[in-house]
Amino acid sequence: MKKTPLTIFFVLMSLAVFSQKIKVTSGSIDFLKNEKTITAEFTYEGMQVGSMRETDYVKDKIEDYNKKEKGRGYQWYQAWVNDRESRFQPKFIELFNERIGAKNGPTIGEDGGYIMLVNTHFSEPGFNVGVTRRNASVSMTCTFINKETEEEAASVSITNSSANSFWGTDFDTGYRLQESYAKAGRELAKFFIKQLKLK
Repeated sequence: MKKTPLTIFFVLMSLAVFSQKIKVTSGSIDFLKNEKTITAEFTYEGMQVGSMRETDYVKDKIEDYNKKEKGRGYQWYQAWVNDRESRFQPKFIELFNERIGAKNGPTIGEDGGYIMLVNTHFSEPGFNVGVTRRNASVSMTCTFINKETEEEAASVSITNSSANSFWGTDFDTGYRLQESYAKAGRELAKFFIKQLKLK
């Protein structure tokens, strides 16, 4: 059977959907059954961007953009950093709370007994130039810390969270990564719902 471009597109989309993995890497998340809220903190320590360390990636991007237009590299860098608090983190929280809240599970709030430390250790910004594209993706570790004892209760890894515009209109890097964080939050909530048998 001859594969049409549309068929190939859907096959690639399917591969992207099923490539994300979530698993408990240490401890147990059973304590979440007794929590109404958890506090989220986001970090980006030791993050790799594509095949580069973030520091090298940022340096190259700033230099490249500044060569094209004076000051443009610094504008790009401001967006690179600011998008974390203005776009990525809020979307992760929004989709997590929306999904798990429907099952009366622990939502992300201010007064939780546990801190969920979300460290993004890998980002793939992807690209979309119309005729060709690469999906964005993020990988992170969610470490749960008991606020009272400061002991680690569990650690959960999220690998290759990728969710780009179905119609391929995601030309903005911030938007592509934002949607990857949104999917990570939503899928983490679904994972908790299943593991904790929430109804």
